[in-house]
Amino acid sequence: MVKEPADQFINRDISWLEFNTRVLDEAADKGNPLLERLNFIAIFSSNLDEFCMVRFAGIAGQLSRGFHKIYKNYGYDPQLLFEEMQHKIHQQVERQCRYLNKEILPELEQRMIRISSWNDLTSSQKSTAQRIMISEIFPVLTPIGIDQSHPFPLVPNLGLEMLIRLIPDKSRTERFAVLEVPTVIPRFIQLESSEKGIVFIAAEELIRNHLDILFSGAEIRECSLFRVTRDMDLAIDEESIADLLTELQLALKKKTKRNVVRLEYSADMSVKSRKWLLSHLGLDRSSTLIQPIHGLLNLKSMFELASLKIFPALRHEILPPLPAPFANDRDIFKTIREKGPLLIHHPYVSFEPVVKLLEAAAEDPSVLAIKQTLYRVSGDSPVVHALIRAARNGKQVSVLVELKARFDEENNINWARELADAGAHVVYGIAGLKVHCKALMVIRREEKGICRYVHLSTGNYNDKTARLYTDLGYFSADPLLAQDVSALFNVITGFSVPPAWNKLIVSPFNMLDKILFMIDREARYSTRENPGHIVIKINSLIDYEVIEHLYRAAEKHVRIDLIVRGICGLTPYSLAPEAAANIRIVSILDRYLEHARIYYFANNGSPEYYLGSADLMPRNLRRRIETLFPVDSPLIREELDFILQTALADKRKGRVVNGINQYSKTDRMEAYENTRSQIVLYNYYRERLKKSMEKNSPGNGNITVFRDVRN
Repeated sequence: MVKEPADQFINRDISWLEFNTRVLDEAADKGNPLLERLNFIAIFSSNLDEFCMVRFAGIAGQLSRGFHKIYKNYGYDPQLLFEEMQHKIHQQVERQCRYLNKEILPELEQRMIRISSWNDLTSSQKSTAQRIMISEIFPVLTPIGIDQSHPFPLVPNLGLEMLIRLIPDKSRTERFAVLEVPTVIPRFIQLESSEKGIVFIAAEELIRNHLDILFSGAEIRECSLFRVTRDMDLAIDEESIADLLTELQLALKKKTKRNVVRLEYSADMSVKSRKWLLSHLGLDRSSTLIQPIHGLLNLKSMFELASLKIFPALRHEILPPLPAPFANDRDIFKTIREKGPLLIHHPYVSFEPVVKLLEAAAEDPSVLAIKQTLYRVSGDSPVVHALIRAARNGKQVSVLVELKARFDEENNINWARELADAGAHVVYGIAGLKVHCKALMVIRREEKGICRYVHLSTGNYNDKTARLYTDLGYFSADPLLAQDVSALFNVITGFSVPPAWNKLIVSPFNMLDKILFMIDREARYSTRENPGHIVIKINSLIDYEVIEHLYRAAEKHVRIDLIVRGICGLTPYSLAPEAAANIRIVSILDRYLEHARIYYFANNGSPEYYLGSADLMPRNLRRRIETLFPVDSPLIREELDFILQTALADKRKGRVVNGINQYSKTDRMEAYENTRSQIVLYNYYRERLKKSMEKNSPGNGNITVFRDVRN
């Protein structure tokens, strides 16, 4: 690697692994309720699975190449990066197993929640387990013996597999068999629930102790577990295909045959079995992550136990989404027109107003058309149901369904078909660009003419994730903003040339230039006595051109506060101490996934605020349709100020960069519980709702600008 640029930037994959370390730290944080710690164990595994399927697989595919340049002279040697990633993942997984096996599971057992081995079950529990095994599990098992007439099976991606070494009846030759633990049965089977607690047995443990039913007469010599991860980055050349939908469906059908990039196996698997398995999988050790696991494999399944509702003391206090202050207004169009613009902050405030807007539009005879982008929606989406109903009611419904939303491809294909069958116009985006912006527009005929209502968001139109992700939704009837959104849909659905936007900032057309301009403007106005100020809250910061401009701004005395949940390629330690002191980076990991994007620029006393869908990554700024939109309302600006201040003041769950790709810890920080930003924000919205209900109308606040909260 080239040394000097490597000091200026942090590699995106190494930064992501550090992010997942912070997730794992939450499993270690004893200030979290016990089942929430278990939940973070599952989140860590889910994250790592996705990382290996996409990013690790991508680097593995580059090993034969030389130095890979990313920005100017900065880049990476794929072989060195691959080795560093392997090393970090091995360390992380070992920590994960230690936290689970040495801390969390023993503490759960003390609280009467036990995952038992077969030998530790009582006779009554064994009787229950045998009944379940014979009646519910045995019928769906398919053992596959490997010999000349039974080749090694195609092992599914992320499936939990049993490797069995045995000598069949009336044979002297040792054989191997493979048995998949079916996903259609629970991973953890409840055997008892009484005043003595709850007892579970893992499905594979139950099956392992009844192999005699499957291999009658055989001598079972060994049974161990393994799991493979395949390269699931579906790369499609959109410019050379006739039908994206058909091509994507074909690619999804082939996913079971994609290359294995990771093998996890039980640490107690014998050398003989391991060699046999590696040989039959045909793995290249030089390009595969091979990881022994101590204890249970596939810890993503811990979501099952972490969701237990009968132990409320072991989980976070439930914070039900609050109704929006305008929730009881009968005419949502009138509310937006007369009280707007309106902002709702999920999951503190319910997602229901978005659904209500669509359902009202579907039934309102004055509504002529609905246009919407869909990136990720839930399995039984009220949003899509409302769009289908609108189409069947004769509305002109146009929907952009992003088929290439990774890991949601099949779900989106199904919804696209249902929408098309209902009569909606369904498009799949623009060749070469993912459509990631979140936009909804309702066109309505009113007394004064056609009125357009828009909803723009930082998050997806997904009622399920709206309870888990922090996002901001913005309702407006602003004619200029609506004109921009209308033009945006024309760009997406047709061949329209991007216009001169009134208010929207849209990538890949003008967003990068606009963001660089606003950063440079802060630097230009800034002095030591009157420093500029930038506050950015995003998921990821890895665009090296943007980072370079932020560095230059810090050298011009601009104070830069970055609230970056995940990947962060910027390191203040590449700068001289005086400039480095102007940059603060905070990452918040807590009960909700931080997802809202907020941009603030002090602009020499005339501050500008933007919300939108875009992170500061090359793909967001250069290869996706993304939007940022300005916020002019004094009341909403005041609310955004409070959100940003609260995040920066969080000492309980706010992780501060204190070294090169190093963050502070949250363990033993319970003394700062009163600064916990997500709880502070929930209480803020609850108090605001209470006051609103008392006054029966929103209060009139004064204009405020962002107040610095540095210590």
